[in-house]
Amino acid sequence: MSRTLVLNATYEPLGVVSDRRALILVLNARAVMIEDSGEVLRHAHGEMSMPSVIRLTKFVRIPYRHAVPLSRRAIFARDGGHCVYCNAPATSIDHVIPRSRGGGHNWENVVSACHRCNHLKADKPLKEMGWKLRSLPREPVGAAWRILGTGRTDKVWLQYLEPFGVAAATA
Repeated sequence: MSRTLVLNATYEPLGVVSDRRALILVLNARAVMIEDSGEVLRHAHGEMSMPSVIRLTKFVRIPYRHAVPLSRRAIFARDGGHCVYCNAPATSIDHVIPRSRGGGHNWENVVSACHRCNHLKADKPLKEMGWKLRSLPREPVGAAWRILGTGRTDKVWLQYLEPFGVAAATA
């Protein structure tokens, strides 16, 4: 089952829904299809393209959410799916300041790492290893990061997420 990006009437990303929910919103004229997924739904009276991106017809006011939830997927999206130490494909997360040495489980202390670097570093601080981070980890900002942190994103979605703080290289 595919997923559909939902945009507010102002094109601000709101979230991701199932293709079934997106189709119901379009058929009830509560949303319009912006991009189709290439999949076709066949029914007794014909066929219909399934949406990949929809835009609500009326503006929906969403309460401001202060923090982007910290998750493994969101960390991989923030770090571009690569190890922050050696730039190899990331397979795990690592605490820059190990938790055993007082480091917290927060955006500023958690990074993506490959298995080799994570195993070599173990519970040692970077200074002891002589390693440096390619960039300082920090909490991502913007509505689009809530969507990237939930799972896989469709490449078609990028043009709608980029104006809200997501670089093209993240997905």
